[in-house]
Amino acid sequence: MSALIELKYFNTFWLKRIKSVADVVPGTTRNYGSHVGDTFTIPGQTDLLEMNVGQQVTMPYIDGNGDSQFYSSYIVERITDFKFKAADALAGTVDTTITPVLTFGKIINFDNIPQSYSDSAANDWIIEESRIRGGYNNTTVDFGVKAYLVDNEPNQLHRFSSLIHSGIFNSRTGVNQTNQFSVAEDITRTIDPANGSIQKLYAEDTNLIIFQESKVSKSLIDKDAIYSAEGNASVTSRNLVIGQNVAYAGEYGISTDPESFAVNGYRKYFTDRDQNVVCRLSMDGITPISNYGMTDFFRDKLSNATANIIGGWDAHNKQYVLTIPQPEVIGEPENYETLAFDETSKGWVSRFDYKPNQIISLNNNYFTTKGGKIYQHYKLATNSQSMATFYGTTYNSTVTLVFNAASSVVKNFQTINYEGDTGWRMRSFATNTDNALPISEATFATTLAEMQNSLLINNFKLKEDKYYADLVNTTPSQNGEVVFGGSSSGVKGFFGEVKMGINNLNAGKKELFAVSTGFVKSS
Repeated sequence: MSALIELKYFNTFWLKRIKSVADVVPGTTRNYGSHVGDTFTIPGQTDLLEMNVGQQVTMPYIDGNGDSQFYSSYIVERITDFKFKAADALAGTVDTTITPVLTFGKIINFDNIPQSYSDSAANDWIIEESRIRGGYNNTTVDFGVKAYLVDNEPNQLHRFSSLIHSGIFNSRTGVNQTNQFSVAEDITRTIDPANGSIQKLYAEDTNLIIFQESKVSKSLIDKDAIYSAEGNASVTSRNLVIGQNVAYAGEYGISTDPESFAVNGYRKYFTDRDQNVVCRLSMDGITPISNYGMTDFFRDKLSNATANIIGGWDAHNKQYVLTIPQPEVIGEPENYETLAFDETSKGWVSRFDYKPNQIISLNNNYFTTKGGKIYQHYKLATNSQSMATFYGTTYNSTVTLVFNAASSVVKNFQTINYEGDTGWRMRSFATNTDNALPISEATFATTLAEMQNSLLINNFKLKEDKYYADLVNTTPSQNGEVVFGGSSSGVKGFFGEVKMGINNLNAGKKELFAVSTGFVKSS
């Protein structure tokens, strides 16, 4: 059975003017006869086409000092009256000794635009359909807001927490649909905008990890989670590009530093400068690794970061390397902190003297970029080459250790020993009360006289493949304290902190295996 449906179609139109004020050409210069007062008569209708309502007119006059000036005026009356009046009359008299020259300028007053510029007023207007593309029930224009009108905002809209998926790209078959966004498919997903903008996306297996400024979540790819009445989730395959979004526990995000992101296996590393923490995302969720003995350090450094924080994975040493720019210091070209986190030690094990622009690892090799160049680190050096050379500058290496055996006992540290290559020096040795003289690198005596003299020199000496030296106290004696002879050797305190260093210039590879000290209980 068929039905007859009556369809009413209402269309709207609007009028459009053919000519505009800009189409009128200003008149040319003409000489006119005498004039009286501030009302000037146009002699003859031949000048009618050279004069328009609202047009600027200038004419000469004599001011109070007897100097010739220009009198500016506007045409304010209808053009059919063949006259105009001065709109901004100035004090002075009209110069009657010369024939006035009226110069017509541009139209600057639009208050009295004439009804038509042609013979017939109807010829100056056209009728035009007001619906977009003239289609049935399309959006109308130039009629204001209506309840049934749905019109998109023409200005650009930045949806900072939304995702949209394009068509597929397959380089093997030549399919490239990355410029196709079909509205017929469910290809969009909006994440909670309260957590800030999306800064980083990382695809892992069949999940899409989404890093927002203050939250990290994951969305299923090509599948969705269906929940039962008991609240249990079961994953099922669907024709859905971006599925259910699930947030990781913890109010941590990547702030605005996506450059700090690094990945190794199933571990992802990133910084959250808003929370002053460095985080690791793994199978057990988000863990703040900055809490491993470095809470105060990262609280201060991350809050003072002046630029983007750079992070990357060192495939050579299996470490997460992080560079935090700091405020400028007078006399230093750059101020920064570069350090490394080691999963085996569960701590921050090294600090470096270089600031990279980017960190890259490839085939177990570690690279960084600086100034448009790429540099390879940990490259094997010969004995004549300089180690610890970053971006053309060689730095000295230092290692700081703490001796704290029998921590509640006051000790007298008498010697310092190390195992490793020659060339190492003791930069300093300090306790909670005393300090020791620095000790230079080892020297080898070849004659009896050199051996006797070397006993009096404060440097490391080689014995049984171990380097040793005496600690000489440089702390001034206290009031009432008497020091005799050999008793001046050694430094006293509860604990000792030693800093070992080496000059890397043309030194080649130098290793340090162990550092020890000899002490006795202080009376």
